[in-house]
Amino acid sequence: MKILAVDLGKARTGLAVCDEGELLASPLAVVQEHNPNRLCQAIAEAARAQNAKLLVVGLPRNMDGSEGESAQNARAFGARLERESGIPVAFCDERGTTITAHNYLNATDTRGKRRKAVVDAVAATIILENYLMYRKNRRTESAGPPQGE
Repeated sequence: MKILAVDLGKARTGLAVCDEGELLASPLAVVQEHNPNRLCQAIAEAARAQNAKLLVVGLPRNMDGSEGESAQNARAFGARLERESGIPVAFCDERGTTITAHNYLNATDTRGKRRKAVVDAVAATIILENYLMYRKNRRTESAGPPQGE
């Protein structure tokens, strides 16, 4: 199933998408939009263009795992996105994804304007990779032990 991930930001929102087999997550775009109405529309359009069947919104939990104002805003935006797009929305803990994205960009020596333009899409890709790993592990656990053992 194609899944589109969203790294929600105040100025820039990163998008990433995976293939039908849920094996590879790739950066898709960075949407530069402050207006929540237009941002929601832009994400919904991108999801439809990619034929996404699920949207995953990064959930910015506090380091202790609690949910503050940012997480509540992400949940509210996700609910609105689901209503407006007609595509189900799931949430994925995004703690540390921006730091990891910056580390990836350091390793590839991506600097300056190029870095600013892609860091949010890279963070969305990390959110999606984490969500795909969660789905894969959940399928494996629900299958139980091999039969006959």
